[in-house]
Amino acid sequence: MTDIALTPAAPDEDCLPQVTPISTALGQEVAATLAGTLKALADPLRLRMLSAIAADPRGESCVCDLADLADVSQPTVSHHLKVLRTVGLLDSERRGTWVWYSIAPGKSDAVAALLEGFAPAAVAPSMEPETTAAAELESMDEHIERLAADLANATSQLPRDTVTSIVRESYTALARSAKITRYLVPLSERFARQRLADLTRNRATAPPQVLFVCVANAGRSQLAAALTRSLSEGRVVARSAGSTPAAGIHPHVRDLVAEIDREAADEAFPKPLTDDAIRAADVVVTMGCGDACPVVPGVRYEDWAVGDPALASPEGLAAIRDDIATRVSRLLPTFTTE
Repeated sequence: MTDIALTPAAPDEDCLPQVTPISTALGQEVAATLAGTLKALADPLRLRMLSAIAADPRGESCVCDLADLADVSQPTVSHHLKVLRTVGLLDSERRGTWVWYSIAPGKSDAVAALLEGFAPAAVAPSMEPETTAAAELESMDEHIERLAADLANATSQLPRDTVTSIVRESYTALARSAKITRYLVPLSERFARQRLADLTRNRATAPPQVLFVCVANAGRSQLAAALTRSLSEGRVVARSAGSTPAAGIHPHVRDLVAEIDREAADEAFPKPLTDDAIRAADVVVTMGCGDACPVVPGVRYEDWAVGDPALASPEGLAAIRDDIATRVSRLLPTFTTE
């Protein structure tokens, strides 16, 4: 006889017992694997490390950063990270004396579901969803107000209302494409700081500046900006933007950007195209974004037809990187001859 799970029978034919075959339950092997993963997560410090890595705008965290989460020795930190890596939640890569950790490919959605869905419900199970959303919005608004005040105090060249408007616009623009809102405030600060620097840029004394624009700002333009910073040794300011920015940088491109320039990786996140970024640039390089860039007098425009990294194989991605590097090498000398 087949085992079944029954709800209590009712006399009404419209309320027949619900039958759920046992065969729909987790298989033994799947359940064992899942149990091992849950066991690995059953430690507060490991959960905090996982959330810190998932929230890092760079897409990865150094073991030296994670050591600050608790007053424990570095070997203890490494042990906990190894446990998370063993169950397949993390990937690791050694660079010099440090090891960098990132969410393993294919596990981002599962980690996000755990951190964004289950964690808030576990902490406040009785809170209504509407109440939680309202509280989050109020908290976010407070963060943005505080950020606007701080940046207004630090940017005396502009009226406070202008700075506040820039901060709010920056947050709103990034929020449109964000899938996870946990680090919207720090990203909004970086974006707002770039915009304020562009608005207050003095062409006569500032270093040369180039703006790379593609559709999603998740591949070509990010690579070009990183290569420009690296090949110019910081003597040329490189910005990037997208006509329709994506939610995040392509994972393979993110890794390449980190290899090219670790500092550039901190600023590598999709940003929308703004008029102030175009007006502040000496050169605007479009990379497949069509007519999205308005023409501003005094700004030189170039169009580079390069492949899309999101569609490329590893070999193709390397070829695209080399192609962009060659083009950047040709571009840099023009800043000194004009």
